[in-house]
Amino acid sequence: MTHIRRFDHIGITVADLDSATAFFVGLGLEVEGTGSVEGAFVETVCGIPGAHCRIAMLRSPDGARLELSSFVTPGHTPGSPEAMANEVGLRNVSFEVGDLQAAVDSVAADGYGLVGGVGEYEGSVRMAYIRGPEGIVVSLFEQLA
Repeated sequence: MTHIRRFDHIGITVADLDSATAFFVGLGLEVEGTGSVEGAFVETVCGIPGAHCRIAMLRSPDGARLELSSFVTPGHTPGSPEAMANEVGLRNVSFEVGDLQAAVDSVAADGYGLVGGVGEYEGSVRMAYIRGPEGIVVSLFEQLA
């Protein structure tokens, strides 16, 4: 028996919801909705008494969804803003782009840079990791063939 019916979204917790939202909108995601959640439901699901968070749900052009959450209470627990790909945990969120260099240039204009460099794999794909707001690693790739 399979339990999963479909993929719904990836959630990322951030300290500055507005900045993180602007970063992903700048890459081409659209804001599907925003809101705030608190009370018994979120406290039960998260296991955090007194939890109250603001949420922005974003959607990519193909319909994939990214949820950004920022806790109002309790305060944020710092993550590892300089985590590398071999650190255990969610390490990146990945998007296909039409022009990798244009996307890299665009985020660079906003102060975000490469984790390493731009790599090409067997003439079929070019990829780069960008260190976005709060250390979020965003993988951008362009299909070549």
